[in-house]
Amino acid sequence: MSASVIFDAPGPKSRRVILGVNVVGVVLIALVLWWIIAGLAANGQMDPALWDDFLEASTWTDYLLVGLANTLRAAALGIVGSVLFGLIFGMGRLSHNKLINGVSSVVVEFFRAVPVLLMIVFFNVFFARTLQISSDSALWAVVAALVLYNGSVVAELVRSGVHNLPKGQREAGIAIGLTRQQSLRLIEIPQALIAMLPALIGQFVVILKDSALGYIISFNELLFYGRTYSSPNGNVLQALIVVAAIFIVINFSLSRLAEIVSSRLSSRGPGKVKKDASPAVGVPAGLPAAPGSETAPEGGPTRT
Repeated sequence: MSASVIFDAPGPKSRRVILGVNVVGVVLIALVLWWIIAGLAANGQMDPALWDDFLEASTWTDYLLVGLANTLRAAALGIVGSVLFGLIFGMGRLSHNKLINGVSSVVVEFFRAVPVLLMIVFFNVFFARTLQISSDSALWAVVAALVLYNGSVVAELVRSGVHNLPKGQREAGIAIGLTRQQSLRLIEIPQALIAMLPALIGQFVVILKDSALGYIISFNELLFYGRTYSSPNGNVLQALIVVAAIFIVINFSLSRLAEIVSSRLSSRGPGKVKKDASPAVGVPAGLPAAPGSETAPEGGPTRT
């Protein structure tokens, strides 16, 4: 029986169609890659002299790895801040207090509507000129923008995750004497976090990618270092390809982690009862059959 209640498992004909589509897709991708590489080669962009720099250790230790460390630093701070922001304002949107709910809703909807790049530029000017923060002002501008935008998305994930839980979870908490806020904090939020974990990891990928927008304000992240190194050497295109490959590897790893988490969560469920361990009909598990009763053969009635 198929594990899905919505879609049936594909039959032999459907599997052949899917295989054919996949083969055609792979061939088309290969042709596109060949067309791109041939075009680059025709314009001299595949000259080994333009790529040799990225085989030198100094290129990585002095530029790319330094930029990658700053990118990961900004992404890590953004992830932690986004989760905290999302939990606080997600719970605020679930509150029955109209003032808390209203303020939380306005904050979440506002920062979801403002582009990340606009917030990065705004906070860079605000920190450097208004607050006179000269040290790492670009870093904190990027982190603040990532936290506010992605934290608002996480808040919506929390709210939708709690709303998707069975109502019996809240009713059970209230039945044992918990208040609604205690039930939300101790029962509903933990379960919602587990359910939304794949989507949350997917949002971490967005945070990592959006950190590259710090290049606009000269934040010394991976893209900035790649352009800085390659501009005097005349191999900017090659540097961008290498930087893109690094982002692809990291984001693919995070996406793969989200798929693994999703499959693990979807496979969770009550354990299956072994056939040889099932008790006799009408007899509680672990107790002997009552005297004078007989267990009928499989599929037949029980006689007493």
